[in-house]
Amino acid sequence: MAEKKALKPNESGVVLLSGDNPQIAKGFGDEPVAAYIAAVPGWKQAICRQVDALVVKTVPGVKKAVKWNTPLYGLDGETWFLSMHCFKSYVRVTFFKGTELDPMPAKASKVAGVRYYDVTEAGIDETQFADWVNQAALLPGEKM
Repeated sequence: MAEKKALKPNESGVVLLSGDNPQIAKGFGDEPVAAYIAAVPGWKQAICRQVDALVVKTVPGVKKAVKWNTPLYGLDGETWFLSMHCFKSYVRVTFFKGTELDPMPAKASKVAGVRYYDVTEAGIDETQFADWVNQAALLPGEKM
């Protein structure tokens, strides 16, 4: 049986999981999301900051949490309309009711109703993203 490799913290004391996704303790509010973003390495950190800023700007009063090493955004702190997660070559933004957005984000999921927007180093289409966020915030969130 292969021995599991122990993960070591980076210079800021955060363990980076596969895809450089930070291992951040579960928590609610701005602080755990800010800790997640601060721990994201390289160009992906700027994308995560931009995603966070656009969601906050588009949905005043948005609630935030980190669960499963993934920032979540919602309106009531119990249901969520969007998340983000780092992979090696992109930041994946998940719209939990993405099939109800017009136009739908390009990437399909095996999970019914979910669509992905994979943001590469090329950056975010801010106008389209803000439109999706606005639409997603008007839909019922997912309980997680």
